[in-house]
Amino acid sequence: MRPEVAKRLVDAHAACVAVISFTAGLTFDAFSASLLLRSAVERQFEIIGEALGRAARDDASIEKTVPELPRVVGLRNRLIHGYDNVDDQILWDLVQNKIPSLAAKLAALLRENGWPEG
Repeated sequence: MRPEVAKRLVDAHAACVAVISFTAGLTFDAFSASLLLRSAVERQFEIIGEALGRAARDDASIEKTVPELPRVVGLRNRLIHGYDNVDDQILWDLVQNKIPSLAAKLAALLRENGWPEG
C-alpha cells in the first residue's frame, strides 16, 4: 500500500474513532439537541468520505475491502452540498450501526498492510 493511500485510511479511521468518542454514552435526543455535537459528527463524516474517496482514486482495490465506500462518499457529498436536508436520525443510525464496523475494517486493512491505525 502506497503511503498516500495509507495516510487517507489513517485519516478515515481517526475520524471514525472521533465519532465513536464524541457520541459515547449519548442518546439520540442528546445528539439532536446539540448543534455543536451534530456539527462535529458531520465534520468527521465529511473527512471519512473525502479520505476514502481519495484513497479509492489512488488504489481501486480499497473498494473491495470497503464495499460501502460509494455510499460513504455519497454521504459526504450530501453533507457538503445538501446541508439543508441532513436527517439527524439517519446520521445517528450510522453512528450507532455502521461507524464501529467501518472503523474495524479500516484498522484491519491498515494492520494487514503493515501500517499503524493512527
